[in-house]
Amino acid sequence: MTDTSPTADRMLAAYTTLRLGGPAGTVTTAVDTGEAIAAVRRATAGGRPLLVLAGGSNVVIGDAGFAGEVLVLRNRGVEVIAESAGEVVVRVASGEPWDTFVAYAVTRGWSGVECLSGIPGAAGSTPIQNVGAYGQEVAHTIAAVHAYDRIDDVQREMTPAECRFGYRSSVFKHNDRYLVTAVDFRLTREDLSSPIRYAELARQLGVEAGDRVPLELARETVLKLRAGKGMVLDPEDRDTWSVGSFFTNPVVSAAFFAELTAARGELPHWPGADGTVKIPAAWLIEHAGFPKGFAGAGVAISGKHTLALTNRGTGTTAALLELARTIRDGVRDRFGVELHPEPVLINCAL
Repeated sequence: MTDTSPTADRMLAAYTTLRLGGPAGTVTTAVDTGEAIAAVRRATAGGRPLLVLAGGSNVVIGDAGFAGEVLVLRNRGVEVIAESAGEVVVRVASGEPWDTFVAYAVTRGWSGVECLSGIPGAAGSTPIQNVGAYGQEVAHTIAAVHAYDRIDDVQREMTPAECRFGYRSSVFKHNDRYLVTAVDFRLTREDLSSPIRYAELARQLGVEAGDRVPLELARETVLKLRAGKGMVLDPEDRDTWSVGSFFTNPVVSAAFFAELTAARGELPHWPGADGTVKIPAAWLIEHAGFPKGFAGAGVAISGKHTLALTNRGTGTTAALLELARTIRDGVRDRFGVELHPEPVLINCAL
């Protein structure tokens, strides 16, 4: 269904968790995969720019909006496509709300995504940035991603290797060639969580790293932790009017990290791939002089979590990005570390 009503009815703020974003040229809502692909084909054939949205939880849209066509995915469905005594492969439509699927998996005794509870957005968005939290990433359980290829005009079933998953990245991010239509997850049939990898979650659960806990307990604990950080959507709580973590945790070389600690003293970190070191962006931000609640014009760092930049109800995208620049530049000046945004920026730049 295409909406060509007056501009006020096409404000993209209504489709994002930040509640920011100017008008769209047109808005098409697709409730099944066929409608979504047809909309993409029309835009491609007409040479018109296309923006695809689902949950709107990882996107920052400029105040000028998006002059082209906006496709909003509302296709739903969860289907078991293969199962055995020990595992299940389940196909989830791209427009299915992610946490609805996680809750369903937990109630069915499917282990593997329980620590990703409470993450806003839709299932089809999760492979795009390889969503992760509390020691789990969707790349750990994705068996295949189904996508429409705009260039070759075919539907593809892409293997995890073809998806090229990395830290908060994949072949789909910053790439409009593919429209994700469904995701297959391979989950374990058992009532216990995957081994708890994240130290904060282990402490909250009162277990050791590597231990396992009942699925429902893992989910409940993750939801409590996320809510305490303003990371569970609540329309009454402006601390949740965000894209979640605005910056990714920077990954630096071991040599740079050694120089940094020699100059600044010890700081929290985790081992990364290939000898690299990952530094928590929230720690860098706070120690660069930007505490929780640090405010700009109608925007602010969340009062609950330093990584979340929030719209306080009167903000603009321009103001949010100005706040992000101030933080980024302050961290660079203080530590020599460059912060990079996690969300996709549409018609705006940092």
